Amino acid sequence: MIEQEIKCKSLLNKSRLEDYCINPYVGCQHACTYCYADSYTQKFSKHPESWGDFVDIKINAPTVLEREIGRKPKGTIFFSSLTDAYQPIERKYELTRRLLGIVLEHQFPLSIQTKSALVLRDLDLFRKLDRCEVGFTVTTLDDDLRRLFEPYSSSIEERISAIKKLKENGVRTFVFFGPVLPYISDQNLEHYFQRIAGAGTDYVYVDKLNPKPGLWPKLEKLLRSNFPGLCDQWQDILIGRSDYYQRLKVKADVICRDLGLECRFCS
Repeated sequence: MIEQEIKCKSLLNKSRLEDYCINPYVGCQHACTYCYADSYTQKFSKHPESWGDFVDIKINAPTVLEREIGRKPKGTIFFSSLTDAYQPIERKYELTRRLLGIVLEHQFPLSIQTKSALVLRDLDLFRKLDRCEVGFTVTTLDDDLRRLFEPYSSSIEERISAIKKLKENGVRTFVFFGPVLPYISDQNLEHYFQRIAGAGTDYVYVDKLNPKPGLWPKLEKLLRSNFPGLCDQWQDILIGRSDYYQRLKVKADVICRDLGLECRFCS
């Protein structure tokens, strides 16, 4: 893993997910195989390495946020849109915690999405915010699959336990079931939704695999090594020849409705 400290010119940026987004780091140590951020690397980053092999630390991020947040209209801030604010290096730099302290001072609404139980470290700050929600990406309940597709993320049990802890402390939570890995992570949808509903999740997002440039070669290599019979099916799904995701949406909607769990489908 290549690590380097950099300085950013801006931090509180407009976002399609919420009013603003903040990414304290460039790159991500979780190294998820299905991550489409390599397309970002190819366009904007000076790194020749693949996403998951490097991380840049925006060492001046708190100073930049202090300057920007007082100039912009109040709106919801999303941590993080392109990286994970709680990836392992956050333990060392605590950039996310320092940024949250500034957000707290200005009482901007906050939404966080992560794969890391490290987020519980900042529970004291979340409880002081007027509006705050914390979400966990939970692509699968099978930890062997988690290690295969998300090798350096928190275990599934750690994430489920973190959801329960947040709910016990009055923090709104959500789960991001995405990307759904066709014929792999969808094998027992009833159990999946029952488990996250039982943890106290307020709502769940369901999203499909995003076929950004450069993603398929990585996925194909993993599939041929572990699920060789799925390569052709995945290709049909990714290029839009299959109605797989339409059928999945119908099934997930029925299950969630029976559980009383709000289900939001990403476009």
